[in-house]
Amino acid sequence: MELAIAEQEIILSPKDFASSQDVKWCPGCGDYSILKQVQTLFPELGIPKEKFVFISGIGCSSRFTYYMDTYGMHSIHGRAVAIASGVKTANPELSVWVISGDGDSLSIGGNHFIHALRKNFDLNYLMFNNQIYSLTKGQYSPTSERGKVTKTSPFGSIEEPFNPSELALGANAAFVARSLDRDPKHMQIMLKRAHEFKGTAFLEVYQNCPIFNDGTFFPYSDKETKKEEALYVEHRKPLIFGNNADKGIKLDGLHPVVVNLNENGTTPDDLWIHDEQDKTKANLLARFLGDEFGSQHFPRPFGVLYARQHPVYEEDMVQQIHEQEGKRGRTPLNSILSGNRTWQIL
Repeated sequence: MELAIAEQEIILSPKDFASSQDVKWCPGCGDYSILKQVQTLFPELGIPKEKFVFISGIGCSSRFTYYMDTYGMHSIHGRAVAIASGVKTANPELSVWVISGDGDSLSIGGNHFIHALRKNFDLNYLMFNNQIYSLTKGQYSPTSERGKVTKTSPFGSIEEPFNPSELALGANAAFVARSLDRDPKHMQIMLKRAHEFKGTAFLEVYQNCPIFNDGTFFPYSDKETKKEEALYVEHRKPLIFGNNADKGIKLDGLHPVVVNLNENGTTPDDLWIHDEQDKTKANLLARFLGDEFGSQHFPRPFGVLYARQHPVYEEDMVQQIHEQEGKRGRTPLNSILSGNRTWQIL
C-alpha cells in the first residue's frame, strides 16, 4: 500500500540565510544593515534557499556572498553581472542577485553594468554606494564628488562623478530605485519591490563607510535633517517633504520648483504627482543631486524612481531558440562547429 505523504510547507527564518562565516566588515559599516535586511526579508518570499544565488565582484560589499547561506560566487573585479547573466540564462528558475560597489560597478565593471541594464536579464542588482574605494583604503571612486580629497586626489578630485540612477536610466534600465542603509524599513520595501519586478531591478543603496568616508549620507537619515533633505517618492502621490510636511515640488513645464504649501493658495493637488512609469520625470528626479535646476536646494529622492516592464532577455532568447528548432530541427553540434564552408589541406 502506498502512503500519501503530504508536502509540508518549509518555514524559514533569517537565521537560515546566515552562513557560518564570521562577518568581517569594519564596525559601523553600512554593509551590516544591508545584510540584515536581506536575511530578514528572504524568509517572507516563499522561495527555497537552493533557488537563491548571489554573485559578487571585488570590494567590501562583495564579501556578501560569504555571509549568505545560499548558492553564490565571489567572482572577479567588475565582472559579477557577466557571470550572473550566465547563471540566469542557464537556469531561469533561479533568483539571482548581483552584489557590487560603486567602484566595482561603474569603473572596471562599467561596460558590463550598462549592457546588463540594456539587455534586461531578470536579475536583482544591488549597488552599495559609499562614494569611495574602501577595500583598497580610501581612493576616490567614480561617484566621489568633485573636490573630494583622498589618497589619490590629495588636492581634490577634478572629475565629474557618475550619477548611478541617471546612468541606469540612460542605459534603458527597466527598474531604478534608491534606498539607504540607515533606513531598514524602507530598504526592505525596496528589496521586495526589486524581487517582484520581472527584469533587471537596479537598487542603489547609500552605504556609510565609517573609516574612509564617514557621514557622507547622514543628512538623509539623521533625525535633525532627514525631513528636509530626503524625499520619499511613492507612486501616484505628490512630492512632499519638510519638517512639517509643508514643502512640495511642482513642475513649471519640465523645470522643478520647490514651493511652500499653504502659501499663495498652493495645495498638494498642485504638486508633481509621482508616476513610476514616466521616464522623463524619473530622469528629473535622478538629477536632484546638485544645483542643476538653479539656486533652489532640492531634497534627495528615495524610492522607486522608475519601473516599467520591458522584454526579458532570457525569455526572448529561449523563445527564439524554440522557434528556430521548430523551423529547422535540432542541428548536430559538429555541424554547427564545422559549418558548410570547409576544405582539406593536402
